[in-house]
Amino acid sequence: MLLTGGLKSLLPHVLRRIIRCNRLTISNTSGMAEGYKQANVVILHKSLADDFEKFCHANDGPLPLLHRSQPGDWKCPSLSSDSDIRTDCLQYRKYEHGACTASLKSLKEYSEQLKDMVTFYLGCSFSFEKAVQKAGIPIRNVEQKCNVSMYKTSVPCCSVSIFHCNLVVTMRPIPESKLEAAVLATSELKEAHGAPIHIGDPGLLGIQDLSKPDYGDPVHLHPGDIPVFWACGVTGVEAIINCRAPLAFTHSPGCMFITDLKNDNVRSLGGVPRVHCISQDPLHFSIVSAEAAQKINTLETLIGIDPGERGIVHLQRQGELLAACLALSHAGSVLLTTGFPTHFSHEPPEENDGPPGALAIAAMLQALEKRVAIVTDRRAMDLNKKIMEEAVQLGILKKPIPLLSYQRESADSALMFLCENGDPGRPRFDHLIAIERAGMAADGNYYNARKVNIKHLVDPIDELFLAAQTIPGVTTTGVGDGGNELGMGKVKDAVKKHIKNGDVIACDVEADFTVVAGVSNWGGYAIACALSVLRSCEIHERYLRRAVGFPRAPSERLWLPALPSVTKEEKLLKTLVQLGVRSGKTASLEMEVDGLPFYNTHSLMIEKLL
Repeated sequence: MLLTGGLKSLLPHVLRRIIRCNRLTISNTSGMAEGYKQANVVILHKSLADDFEKFCHANDGPLPLLHRSQPGDWKCPSLSSDSDIRTDCLQYRKYEHGACTASLKSLKEYSEQLKDMVTFYLGCSFSFEKAVQKAGIPIRNVEQKCNVSMYKTSVPCCSVSIFHCNLVVTMRPIPESKLEAAVLATSELKEAHGAPIHIGDPGLLGIQDLSKPDYGDPVHLHPGDIPVFWACGVTGVEAIINCRAPLAFTHSPGCMFITDLKNDNVRSLGGVPRVHCISQDPLHFSIVSAEAAQKINTLETLIGIDPGERGIVHLQRQGELLAACLALSHAGSVLLTTGFPTHFSHEPPEENDGPPGALAIAAMLQALEKRVAIVTDRRAMDLNKKIMEEAVQLGILKKPIPLLSYQRESADSALMFLCENGDPGRPRFDHLIAIERAGMAADGNYYNARKVNIKHLVDPIDELFLAAQTIPGVTTTGVGDGGNELGMGKVKDAVKKHIKNGDVIACDVEADFTVVAGVSNWGGYAIACALSVLRSCEIHERYLRRAVGFPRAPSERLWLPALPSVTKEEKLLKTLVQLGVRSGKTASLEMEVDGLPFYNTHSLMIEKLL
């Protein structure tokens, strides 16, 4: 018997010959024939072949199709010079009506049946191991001399005819400092599954226990390692099981077909990928192209000007807009809040900074098919209902958004509001956004910029943001322009030091992400624009859909009309004036926000952002 030493440097045709002669003592092909492509194998009846090929194209992350044979063709000249698919995998599995009925070293005894069967060769992540190692990243399963870990997930693939299953993934532990290098090393190797589809907590994929893989072996994580998941060709095995074909064969997971093709044909996926942490509990990283990230950072710079000369430059933290929008992009359900009743002697007391920005965010979230609701003060429900109706009439919103109010009735009111039956394991919302929302100061009161206590006009919506800090998987964003807004607690020290009356008015309640803008509405417009940038980013869009299903064609970018526009915002501001909602700084019922004229100030900012 031939032992494993030196196998990684042997040429593929030599390895296939050794495998054919059944002279290996190893259980998988990870680390063998470094730099050459390896393939998953699915063999099924020719009557099913067309639909299975469509299934592969519909899910080309897990099932990148290298070659489809003719019925009864055991050779594969496009992938290898002298191969025989009946003998050249280490081990095979036989499936009958969806059940695995045998584990085989050869398929020669089934040569007669194979005459009516078609072989699919599908890309494998073993192919990218050399590229990962060249980037200075350890391959833990090779170090530990075991197979890679493979897991069934809760992520459904795109179904075609009788072929349907959930995605299967491989997991490789990667040191946190090497995450970006791992993504970069694999992102262009599309035929080896490309970039990861998830980085972080396995529970977000429906994987309950990393020590119990569904296929392969458990792989030990070193201190500082992060679990990184790639789409896996064993997804094809799951599809075979679920289709319950009378007879089918596959490779045994980890026992790949080794081709003669080198991993040197790459395909650009729309730029250089960057990795960003968007949550610590559960641990969750996202991926975005460097180009898209730079666009969003430019949006953040644009809104960071200080026309009111309040000193907000001292509150700004670079990259907060990008981090907030990456978290929002992954969210399925979002709760918005706005409303700053600074004009306590008028009715209504609300200012007109906040609602337009909130509606701009809501419109984009709607267009991206996310669930969205707004929570506001009970006394302001009628006003907000009128604003909402007008927003639908003006075409800003596709349909009305649920309007909620929150009152503290018991110690667990906030948890009951945010979660099903108050269970932190069942949150109703993934992300909370406050934009120009009065925030609670350290003394428990709420202050406008002039240090006037307006607590009697404000419901304790801050409690929802405090409770969100205790709920795994729920992230929060605060948008503000003066430091007394909900969520600005993250920069309260700078507010106290640099903002007029900051020692009294500074909001004490933190959000995970703090977006600081010259006018809060601008922050809302920038979030809407940034979400559009992210959804248009091929690298990020693929990561969002876990590399299953089809990418959206440019003509299908239905969210673009939801972007804010000068015309829509002009009409909305006129509506607010008609409803008696005043400018924040001057209490004027004119076409201005925070004392700044709509024309040539706010309109110009919208144009710049677009």
